[in-house]
Amino acid sequence: MFVDKAKIFVKGGDGGNGTISFRREKYVPNGGPAGGDGGRGGDVIFRVDEGLRTLMDFRYQRHFKGQRGEKGRTKNQHGAGAEDTIVRIPPGTVIIDEDNGEILADLTRHNQEIVVAKGGRGGRGNTRFSTPNNPAPYLAENGEEGQERNIVLELKVMADVGLVGFPSVGKSTLLSVVSAAEPKIGAYHFTTITPNLGVVAVGDDRSFVMADLPGLIEGAHEGIGLGHEFLRHVERTRVIIHVVDVSGSEGRDPFEDWQKINEELKLYNIELESRPQIVAANKMDMAEAQENLEEFTKRIREVNPEIQIVPISSLTRQGIQELLYKAADMLDQMPEIVTVEEVEQVAERKVYKLEKKEDEGFTVHRENDMFVVESKKIENLMKRMQLTSEDAIMKLGRTMRHMGVDAELRKRGAKDGTIVRIGEFEFEFVEGSSYF
Repeated sequence: MFVDKAKIFVKGGDGGNGTISFRREKYVPNGGPAGGDGGRGGDVIFRVDEGLRTLMDFRYQRHFKGQRGEKGRTKNQHGAGAEDTIVRIPPGTVIIDEDNGEILADLTRHNQEIVVAKGGRGGRGNTRFSTPNNPAPYLAENGEEGQERNIVLELKVMADVGLVGFPSVGKSTLLSVVSAAEPKIGAYHFTTITPNLGVVAVGDDRSFVMADLPGLIEGAHEGIGLGHEFLRHVERTRVIIHVVDVSGSEGRDPFEDWQKINEELKLYNIELESRPQIVAANKMDMAEAQENLEEFTKRIREVNPEIQIVPISSLTRQGIQELLYKAADMLDQMPEIVTVEEVEQVAERKVYKLEKKEDEGFTVHRENDMFVVESKKIENLMKRMQLTSEDAIMKLGRTMRHMGVDAELRKRGAKDGTIVRIGEFEFEFVEGSSYF
C-alpha cells in the first residue's frame, strides 16, 4: 500500500532532575553541596532513508518520544544525556507543524536530517545554588520538559518524469509498457488512486524514474476528485509527459483536455506552467485518431508552437521509443530540481534557535475568596523547582516579590491566610513574609 500522508506526535525527552546532596567525608563534619546536574533529554530527529518509498510505517506508530536524561548524582557527578531518537523517513517528505501550518523542512537527499523536537535541559543540582549567604542550599531543579509537536508528513514522489492527464487516457498502460512496474489497469476512471513508480531504460545506457500519477479532473486545484492528493506529487517531477487520448474514445475533445489539465497545474502552482512538457498523443491505433491528431496539433501550435507532440500507441508500441528519447534528452539538459535551501535553513534555525527571553508579565484575578495568579515565568519556575524544601519556597517567594506579584495581591485586598493559586499549587498569603 502506498501511503503519502501521515499525522504523528513527537516529544523530545525530558531533562534529568538535579540532585540535592552534600559531602560526607571523614573529618569533614559540615561538607558543602555535592549534587550533580541532570542530563539533557534526547532529541527526536527525522532522517532521510533512500530505501523507504512510502509513509506506511507511520500508520502503525504515531507517537515518538525521546528518552529522558539521567538524574544527577552525588559527588558532583552529572547525569548522562539521553541518546537521540532517530525516525527514518523517505526522500521527498515535507514536514509541517500541524498547529500553525508552518513548513519545518523539505527533505530530499539521503541522510538529510532535522531536529523536530528538542530534548529538555537537565535540572541543576544544589551545587549550582551555593552562595556566600547560603553555602549549603537544600535546593535543586527538575529537568526541563522536552519540546512537543503535532506533525503532518506529506510525501511528494521523487520522479524524473511524471505522467499527467485525465482518467483513462492510458497513463498506467504506458508505464507498464516502458518499465517493469505493474500498475493496476482497468477500463474505468480512477483505476490508479496512488502514484506508481517505474525505472525506464531508454536503451542507450540512459535511464530515468517515471511516475504514473492519479488522473486529474477539472477543479483539482481546489481539492475536487483526487485533487491535492495528486497535485503535490507533480511538483517533484522534472519533466511532464502529458498523456492525451487523441482518439476521443471517452467522448471528450483532446485539445480541451490538454488545456484543462494545464490550467489545473498552473492554478495549483504557477511554477508548473513553465515545467518542460511533452504531449503524448495516445491511442493512435484507434479509428479517427489520425484525423483528430492533425486537428489537435494545429490547435496546440496556435497556443504554443514550441511544444513537442509525439503520437504513440501503448498497444502497438508506436512512437514509444521516440517518446523515451525525447524525455531523456530533455532531462539531460536540465539540472536536478533541488528543494529550496532556504526552507531547510529556516527550519533548522527554528529548531536550534536560542530561547526567547521569558515573558515576565503576570495577571491576578479573583475567584470567590481565592486569588489566581497567571504567569508563564512563575509556572515554569515551579515546574523546574523541587518544591519540597524551604530554600525552594523562599526562592519562589523572592522571585514573585521581585516581579511585584505580592504587591499586586496586597493591592487587590489579599490578607494573612488568603489562598493564592498558581497553576496546580495553592498557597496561603503571609503578610510581610518572603514567601506564601
